[in-house]
Parts: sequence; C-alpha cells; structure tokens
Amino acid sequence: MSIRQLGDGEWGKLARKSLVGVVADELLDRIIAGEFPPGASVPGELELSARHEVSRMTVREAMKTLEAQQILSVERGRGTFVNPLSRWASLEAVLRAASEGEDDAAAAVQLIELRRMLETGACELAAGRISDSDLTALAGQLELMRAAHDAHDVAAFVAADLAFHDLILRAAENVFVAVLFAPLHRVLEKRRTQTSEVREIQAHAIGHHQQIVEALSTRDPHRARDAMDAHMQQTLDDLKAYVLADRPA
Repeated sequence: MSIRQLGDGEWGKLARKSLVGVVADELLDRIIAGEFPPGASVPGELELSARHEVSRMTVREAMKTLEAQQILSVERGRGTFVNPLSRWASLEAVLRAASEGEDDAAAAVQLIELRRMLETGACELAAGRISDSDLTALAGQLELMRAAHDAHDVAAFVAADLAFHDLILRAAENVFVAVLFAPLHRVLEKRRTQTSEVREIQAHAIGHHQQIVEALSTRDPHRARDAMDAHMQQTLDDLKAYVLADRPA
C-alpha cells in the first residue's frame, strides 16, 4: 500500500508511531547526557506527555520501547528507572552512549577491549587469506599515515588509519566480522580523532602498523595476531597515559 492510499486510521497509526520514536529518542538523549544516570527514576507519563505535547498512550509506548531495549526497568508501585549501560540490549543505543555520553573514559577503554577481541582474530585470519594487492594497499595507507603525521594533518591520519584496519577486516574474508564492525565506524572515527591529536600516539601507531604489515607479509597467522595484539595494547596504554591521565577518577 502506498502512502497516498492510507486512510485516516492508517495515517493516525503512522503519526503515533512517529511520535513514539521522537519521545523515545529524546528521553534516550537525556539519559545519555547524564540527566538521568543509572538507577535514577525518569519522569512519569503526565510530565512527559505535557513536555512533548502528546498523549499518555504515546508516552507509554515510548517507555515500552526503551524497556524492550533494557534501557529502562519498570518497578511496579515505584516507578521507571534507568539501567546501567552494561544491561542495554540495543547496539544503536550503546553506540550513541559511547559517542555522545558522559562516561567517556569507560566507553573509550571498553571500545579498545572490543577491538582487541575482534581485530586480533581478524588479523590472524587475514594472514592466510590476504592478497598481494591488499598488502600493497596496506603499505600505501601506512605511507599516508606517515605523510599526515609529518604534515600535522589529524583528519588525514585518522582516515588512513581507519582505511588500514578496514583492509585487514576485509582481507579476513569473514562476513560476520564486517557486519559487526560496520556500526562502530562513527564511534571509531571520533575516538581515533581524539587520540590522534597526540603526536606521540601517532608515532607509536605508525610503528605498530609497520609491524602488522611485516607480519601479514609472512602469512604467519600467529605472528599477525601477536602484532595486532601488541598494537591494541599500545593503543590502550597510550589512551590511559596521554588522554585519560589528567581526568578525574
């Protein structure tokens, strides 16, 4: 059925569904911004319906949406409360929190932990499957990183860094790895920009990327995995030493 063929009843359902999404998104934005931290209660239906100028039914459905994603928990007789991020069941919501949230340090560390789990395995797979043209492309991205470092061009450095890792993920020839990493791209770009503003971190990354290229060139899976693991450890150490060190605990 086309939009023009929708009757008044269908239009009403679509409009309500759209409003439900708006209310749910705005409440999630407030949660991510820290207005309602984990364990805090969120406003009731009356307050939210007045704030958004929508019916209580629309608010109720929006709350059910966030409850289904385990962002909220309803305790009968007490109210509705925000769950810790570790309990959220929506990847999109977790990524929004990692990209925009207040708990920046914890999200940054956990993102590296996730990358370490996935990228070391991907590099191990890639060692046995990577083509000569892929190795040439990796070397090319490494040279772009060096040029960007010399030119103090953070954006170009980040672009080459992301492209380098994307090449390895594709060379692993595992569709599930690619699917898992696709939603992370926006968060990874923000985090890389944050860390790559430190020139010492850039220099460390260039050295480890060179070791990864050399390991992959040998087609030795264990050496490739170890090279990527060393890079992930370096990334974590540099994050703690240069980016998070001066932040309050």
